[in-house]
Amino acid sequence: MNVTRSFQLVHESTAAAGSAGRKRVYASKMASIKHLVYAVIRFLREQSQMDAYTSDEQESLEVAIQCLETVFKISPEDTHLAVSQPLTEMFSNSFCKNDVLPLSNSVPEDVGKADQLKDEGNNHMKEENYAAAVDCYTQAIEMDPNNAVYYCNRAAAQSKLGHYTDAIKDCEKAIAIDSKYSKAYGRMGLALTAMNKFEEAVTSYQKALDLDPENDSYKSNLKIAEQKLREVSSPTGTGLSFDMASLINNPAFISMAASLMQNPQVQQLMSGMMTNAIGGPAAGVGGLTDLSSLIQAGQQFAQQIQQQNPELIEQLRNHIRSRSFSSSTEEHS
Repeated sequence: MNVTRSFQLVHESTAAAGSAGRKRVYASKMASIKHLVYAVIRFLREQSQMDAYTSDEQESLEVAIQCLETVFKISPEDTHLAVSQPLTEMFSNSFCKNDVLPLSNSVPEDVGKADQLKDEGNNHMKEENYAAAVDCYTQAIEMDPNNAVYYCNRAAAQSKLGHYTDAIKDCEKAIAIDSKYSKAYGRMGLALTAMNKFEEAVTSYQKALDLDPENDSYKSNLKIAEQKLREVSSPTGTGLSFDMASLINNPAFISMAASLMQNPQVQQLMSGMMTNAIGGPAAGVGGLTDLSSLIQAGQQFAQQIQQQNPELIEQLRNHIRSRSFSSSTEEHS
């Protein structure tokens, strides 16, 4: 064998080895890509089954699934490609690490000061000085931005101020830091309920209960959100239905009723209603002589307020909504 042929054989052998190596690398990359694509397909399939999309949008999702399955030669039976975490959770974790939270440069002194500010905020919450509580929690976050408790506590204060959108954002940041933080899901549920987003609130409470199954507050608030969702979904729902037994025993309602009765407009409405109910010739016949008449008079009163001054009804709703949930007595971290 001459020298030229020897070099040629060495070159061919090297090229073959390089080609085999590249194929192995490519095969390895394709395996990883298939795992990713399978996760995307799984996500799209879950989305296509949700009622939030129109039939055309669901069809588009199905087309996208079929295209991905064809291109990457994946079928629903390829369960070995499934990953341990849903795509949304992987994205959330990556987003948290790379985009949402800055790298903490907190020194021990800052961490200690941040915790003191948190305690000050908790004291302000007990005193119902919610704006001051927000300020303390915000300062604590600036000193230690990777502490989920500070965001969650600020969310509680924001809800008390009626800043429900800000409260939800703080809960999301807390969950991004600690996805197992049940209290953040619970407080998000409160804010969503206050915004009449009952379906999302139910989901938040269910997640909170998954993480803390014995929490009575989450259980009761979940029932409230589910009841509200049923009322909204009901074709006969008016948005004015109340659980009378719960209502008359609710301290928030009693306080609100007392405040309303000091309103001259309410006094005028009540006076007119009572005159019509018991002051005419039919008094003693169609007046307030039995429970049904009393209920009817109450319904008339509510209808008159709704027709003549709907702002009062909205005021009542907001007052009860902000105080009827068990979070009013919840302790802060």
